[in-house]
Amino acid sequence: MKNQKYSIKLTEEQQKELKQFIASTSKKNTPQNKVHAKVLLYLDENNEKKLTPKQTATKCKLHRENIYKIRKQYHTQGLARVLQRKKRQTPPIPPKVTGKVEAHIIATACSTPPKGRTHWTLQMIADKIVLDGTVESIGKETIRRTLKKRNVSLI
Repeated sequence: MKNQKYSIKLTEEQQKELKQFIASTSKKNTPQNKVHAKVLLYLDENNEKKLTPKQTATKCKLHRENIYKIRKQYHTQGLARVLQRKKRQTPPIPPKVTGKVEAHIIATACSTPPKGRTHWTLQMIADKIVLDGTVESIGKETIRRTLKKRNVSLI
């Protein structure tokens, strides 16, 4: 049996908070986070219906190791960390459109179009941005989103 150095003893206020969290219909409270809240309630030593980690794993349909991880996380990082996922420090891919690139896109869209054209197209702006060396590659959809964000019309 696993060493029980991380015991859970919730206050009445914490129990009430967890029950409200589980009952809430907010989209921020994901089903996974609600299961974590249930795990804490089931393992609470102040609860007269306290379950063992094995019983909790069966009831919550989780592996027993996950129960131990949730219990350890509560003990080391607190209740808020168990109920909400950790925010990423940096995005997985850095954004192509920085302030400089955005300014260049808008300036190009507002400038006079090439000879023989009455207005810029999204693809023409994307090609011009790449030719100017502002970015290595950019799609017309990125151009469209950037212009829409700033309420710039091509017509």
